[in-house]
Amino acid sequence: MTTSPRIAVIAGDGIGREVVPPVVELVDTLLRHDGVTARWTTLDWSTERYLATGEYIPPGGLELLAGHDAILLGAVGDPRVPDAVSLGDLLLRIRRHFDQFVNLRPLSSLPGVTMPLRDGAPFDLVVVRENTEGEYADIGGRVHAGRPQEVVVQTSVFTRAGVERLLRFSFQLAARRRGVVTSATKSNALRHSMVFWEEVAADVAKDFPGVEYRHVHIDALAAALVRDPSRFDVIASSNLFGDILADLGAVLMGSIGAAPSGNINPDRSQPSMFEPVHGSAPDIVGRGIASPVGQLLSAVLMLDHLGLADQARRLDGAVRAALASGDAVTPDLGGTADTGGACRAVARVLGAPVP
Repeated sequence: MTTSPRIAVIAGDGIGREVVPPVVELVDTLLRHDGVTARWTTLDWSTERYLATGEYIPPGGLELLAGHDAILLGAVGDPRVPDAVSLGDLLLRIRRHFDQFVNLRPLSSLPGVTMPLRDGAPFDLVVVRENTEGEYADIGGRVHAGRPQEVVVQTSVFTRAGVERLLRFSFQLAARRRGVVTSATKSNALRHSMVFWEEVAADVAKDFPGVEYRHVHIDALAAALVRDPSRFDVIASSNLFGDILADLGAVLMGSIGAAPSGNINPDRSQPSMFEPVHGSAPDIVGRGIASPVGQLLSAVLMLDHLGLADQARRLDGAVRAALASGDAVTPDLGGTADTGGACRAVARVLGAPVP
């Protein structure tokens, strides 16, 4: 248990600046009630900063983050800057620098929220996505740009060490849950990378005889996820496959605005980063209707990672109770609550005074 966690806060852009402050205040109140004093460092790393200075992360910024136990991020993205720039210069840079090789994406049905699936059964699964290599390794280039003979090459990178540690984490997680790992693959077409992935997965599976292991081609897996997400426990996947599956699963929850994620350094030698799945949503900025649920549930993951399991459990329960009552259901989830009202509803369940 971390009794005085050091947490860096990056609200970022758009609705990130609307949902992060009340969530930080709520979490801080919860911790102080339990005698835990978090040390918060607010960092104004945003597109506004990039447009003014040409940098999302200032000189020495990564060294500053290294002195923290966790990073709580809001959202990054702005129509004035290509997504490849904002993603690459901030999110991907942090993930790779701190070896946050697990992208943890819990997906579950939520009380009080209408799922898009007719007669959908409750579900609770986790996508474990490789976060530092694979299809997003950023190796490639272009020649003869803009000419008829233009050539573009984008290379995926799969290392035995990278694939094995991701799969081992997935099996360890499944052993603490319902004991089933589904590996997302496409070995019938990707005859090098995905055949290799399956070989490593089969080797790791031998070390976990109590965990059921199966591999499913990504197209069939996506179809099965839509038909019945309740059949899945832990889905282990490459960077690209996990990105797509987890976003699809977030929609099955009722809204991408409700889904949390963690960028995890499992041995805790470096800080992990927690962020909602949703983007900066410039179309609703300033309207006060952004759902804080994804940010709140990301804070739940953060608290659990910091060893504050009891506080994580209580915050998770409060979010679900506030949703069940309808008081925290924002328009994207089918309700009428605004951002502040949703946070206050969660605070009431916790007994925490938040304005």
